[in-house]
Amino acid sequence: MADTLPTFAPDALDARIHDPALAQAIEAALRRADDEHWVGRLHDRDGTLWSGDQEVQAKIGNRLGWLDAPRDFGEQVPALEAFGEGIRGAGFTAALVAGMGGSSLAPDVLADAFRDIADWLAVRVLDSTDPAAVQAAWDGLDPLATLVIVATKSGTTTESLAFQADAWARIHVALRAAGERRESPADLMVAITDPGRSLEAIPHHDGLREVFLNPEDVGGRYSALTYVGLVPASLLGIDLDSFLASALAMLARTHVTQAAANPGAALGVTLGVLARAGRDKLTIVADPAVARFGAWLEQLIAESTGKLGVGIVPIAGEPLGNAASYGPDRVFVRLALEGATPPAPTPDGASADELLDALAAAGHPVLRIGLTDPIDLAAEFIRWEVATAIAGVVLEINPFDEPNVTESKENTKRVLADLERTGAFPAPAVLAQAAGLILIGDANLRLSKGDGTLAGELRRHLARARPNAYLALQAFVAPSPARADALDRMRGLLRDATGRATTSGFGPRYLHSTGQLHKGGAPIGWFLQLTADHPADVEIPGHPFSFGQLVDAQALGDFEALEAHDLPVLRVHLGADVDAGLAALERTLREALA
Repeated sequence: MADTLPTFAPDALDARIHDPALAQAIEAALRRADDEHWVGRLHDRDGTLWSGDQEVQAKIGNRLGWLDAPRDFGEQVPALEAFGEGIRGAGFTAALVAGMGGSSLAPDVLADAFRDIADWLAVRVLDSTDPAAVQAAWDGLDPLATLVIVATKSGTTTESLAFQADAWARIHVALRAAGERRESPADLMVAITDPGRSLEAIPHHDGLREVFLNPEDVGGRYSALTYVGLVPASLLGIDLDSFLASALAMLARTHVTQAAANPGAALGVTLGVLARAGRDKLTIVADPAVARFGAWLEQLIAESTGKLGVGIVPIAGEPLGNAASYGPDRVFVRLALEGATPPAPTPDGASADELLDALAAAGHPVLRIGLTDPIDLAAEFIRWEVATAIAGVVLEINPFDEPNVTESKENTKRVLADLERTGAFPAPAVLAQAAGLILIGDANLRLSKGDGTLAGELRRHLARARPNAYLALQAFVAPSPARADALDRMRGLLRDATGRATTSGFGPRYLHSTGQLHKGGAPIGWFLQLTADHPADVEIPGHPFSFGQLVDAQALGDFEALEAHDLPVLRVHLGADVDAGLAALERTLREALA
């Protein structure tokens, strides 16, 4: 069958959709978008596009400042470049972004994509509260030559302030050791936050080297082209004029009123229609050089669309499988950078593009977006922000709120309060224990009886996954390439054996990205939570708990939130040797799937 294509303009996207019914539904939605003036209403900040409630409309109107960011921050380029030059000239060799979610993901994209610019700062991102991760973030860095960027929109983000307290102590010790008794750690710190109470909530805010105040009408996950992304960009040596020019060019194209010719609106309509038709697993196939853009997309899409029992499930970083491994709930988007190394081939040796051609021929929708240079990432930030806003119209949700994100946070606060009062976490109900692993189940698993073996309990947990489920691995351990590879292997095993889409995330990072979708989206998630011991814990100065206790409380808080939504969750405690525990879990999973 020949391709049936909606009438997209060439610069919008290349969409290969063989299913005539899907293509017709997209074309109908594009006509509706034109008839109801979706593009104009978006750029006019018209909250009625998403809600009939006047109070909600007013709140939405105060969340659309990202539409002005490329222009407004273009005026700040001279000051930003002067800041970057000044930091480099002052002898700093590295910068550490201490943030979570919207405050860390865009810097992470840029730090990876532009890491090879010579003679500028190395930028690292710290967004894990695992004590080993906190320590690893500082490994090899000179505290007196490292600029700490405290990034928090609210000024009260628990993780960001814990990172700041830890960094303050490390710098203080280094200053004393160097005999610099009159210098303050504040001289080596800057903050990115909102004005007013947000700024005032940050310790030492009035003494920091610099404070960057973002517009209050820009939500965290839409803040890539504000100071959140641009301050790290200035330290990486990115050409900010070219970067923002790319964003402005895309923003201009998203003003095209005909939705089919609009690169953001066309994408948003397509994703929304496909999700409503059951194709709600958006699988991102990116070249390694821009792969971290997938993690940024993951938060933008999951937190924006996953609510009121609907949502688009972003599948980022899943290893490629054979064509038969994918179910009928998928849509694929290919992000290709010109001249870049492609993703690893499939098990049967097909390239990513050969696989996508086969999937398109088999009826899976495939969207392709090409980038000629990493500078184009700025344009993609805009394209996908607009697309997500428009997808929200199709899905009939407000893409600018996050009604369920506080559930795990409140649970964590309660768990930490109980820990301070009693001195211990509650004793878990163990389902099985062997090979250094401990399995802890939710209420439904505890109420029914299994065989008490690791493989048997995992098999029983797998049987609870719905036919259209996504399978989520949630690792509350310090990230490392080897551990990411182990999670990827397990994702491949699960996908190939079940035909279901898989996600993975390191906690607590994922709580700020896909956590909203898990609790507020369609109740189709299946969760495997991984925790570990902390042989070398790290205290948090000024706090009644350590980093190890904080990450454990966050894991327990999220477990309880998922359980409260009657979602299937099983914890696997890996013990003190995380890598050995992951290897044992992989062996057990193979046995359970055999």
